[in-house]
Amino acid sequence: QVKVVESGGGLVQPGGSLRLSCAVSGRTLSQYHVGWFRQAPGKERELVTAITSIGNMTQYAEVVKGRFTISRDNANNTVALQMSSLDVEDTATYYCALSGFFTVRPSYYVHWGQGTQVTVSS
Repeated sequence: QVKVVESGGGLVQPGGSLRLSCAVSGRTLSQYHVGWFRQAPGKERELVTAITSIGNMTQYAEVVKGRFTISRDNANNTVALQMSSLDVEDTATYYCALSGFFTVRPSYYVHWGQGTQVTVSS
């Protein structure tokens, strides 16, 4: 059974930084492309960033380009999301998800974590 667990969320002031982590167990992480999604209250879940199974390609939502960086460590079955210059609009629950496809579509992601809350507020 694949287990995906996010951590690292919290409260941060505008302009601050956070680093989210995603730990995967039960299967080898290198079998999957990985996406970070977020969902704010009353809004649809959206892709923030994705990375291919071997880490050779990444994709970012326009609103986070230049501020967020995704990385992965297949040897340790972990994926990280480094977030900087955070804005109140980044407030959401952030989810890590695994897919056999490198895609922005949430429906193609088969394993999801429970999410970690990120709140940007002064």
